[in-house]
Amino acid sequence: MPAVEIRPGIYWIGVNDRTTDLFEGLWPITHEGVSYNAYVVNGKKKALIDLAKDIKADEFLDHVTEIVDPLSLDYVVINHMEPDHTGILTTLRRIAPQATILTTSKAQEMLQGFFQITENVQVVEDGETLELDPFVLQFVSTPFVHWPETMMTYEQTQRVLFSCDGFGGYGAMQGTLFDDECSSADFYERESLRYYVNIVAAFSRPVLRAIDKLEGVPVDVIAPSHGLVWRKNPARIVELYRKWAGYAQGEPELGVTLLYGSMYGNSEKVMNAVAQGVSEAGVPVEIFDVGRIHVSYILPAVWVNKGVIVGAPTYEGHLFPPMAHVLDICERKRIQNRKTAYFGSYAWSGGGYGEFSELAKSLKWEELDHFTFHGGPTREDLKHGEAFGRQFAEALK
Repeated sequence: MPAVEIRPGIYWIGVNDRTTDLFEGLWPITHEGVSYNAYVVNGKKKALIDLAKDIKADEFLDHVTEIVDPLSLDYVVINHMEPDHTGILTTLRRIAPQATILTTSKAQEMLQGFFQITENVQVVEDGETLELDPFVLQFVSTPFVHWPETMMTYEQTQRVLFSCDGFGGYGAMQGTLFDDECSSADFYERESLRYYVNIVAAFSRPVLRAIDKLEGVPVDVIAPSHGLVWRKNPARIVELYRKWAGYAQGEPELGVTLLYGSMYGNSEKVMNAVAQGVSEAGVPVEIFDVGRIHVSYILPAVWVNKGVIVGAPTYEGHLFPPMAHVLDICERKRIQNRKTAYFGSYAWSGGGYGEFSELAKSLKWEELDHFTFHGGPTREDLKHGEAFGRQFAEALK
């Protein structure tokens, strides 16, 4: 996509990435892609806000030069130091050495660590403003959304919030930039939730603090570093983030995430019975095979739903390893205070349940029930599984 004017004198000059397989080296985006959004504020003084990953340097610089000569840039605003935001900084510094880098004091330290840049760097304070004539930038400190050095930048005259990783999402642009022109809003909202849980969820309290801090600031456009630019209804993405952040401490939604793993199909048979029981109780259920589905796609359901049922066999005296991995990531993302239950098969020992129970305690999940069965499930085991699922679902109501 070429450069796009999002408000008079303010341009998106970002790039799409459809070739990277793993965002942060962890989270799959092979099919969805991602955008690296950056912006030019083109006043008498000219500012570039955020950059892009180094693999997109040529395309990015082409977009910049559509709007301004890099040698005419006065400022480069670094809202966040992560390399998907700053990867081309060394190249840009060689092309536009005159531009002053504006960033927070913590980011100033990181600039030296990542890029050995110490010259022509200016620290900006929370609430400080910068006149670009006619534009006015205001810098808003938002630490731990989602690194400690992060800030947002607000342009006062056009009321544009450059929100960095806040209010962002996965998904390359599909021919348009704006929420009001997008025909696949459900896709971007779903990918924003996955992005939130993958990237930001462990910092939900700072997210809520940032939203509260911005309360009362008149915002007509939210321009994040990834995903759609929200100009028709910017409040929509703010309220989604507020809701998702609230799940960290408050009440999630009525629903069951049914996680299962199965070596030879025995735990899977019981999983189907358990799912039937949950559905009979009228509670929504989302089912994931942890051995085949990447944890990135599982986390949103665990984040949103109140109940988590774990079905997995014992493997060499321990919990089935892919299941242990998913629960470990849940702990790292601080997904706490869910209600849970366990079922699974065993051959010669039942150590899988014991490890699950310890993980549940570590996660601060309330264990409501469990049952295990030896080898393949009997008819009675399947009936038990159905009742088990139904009772668990009823307990969530």
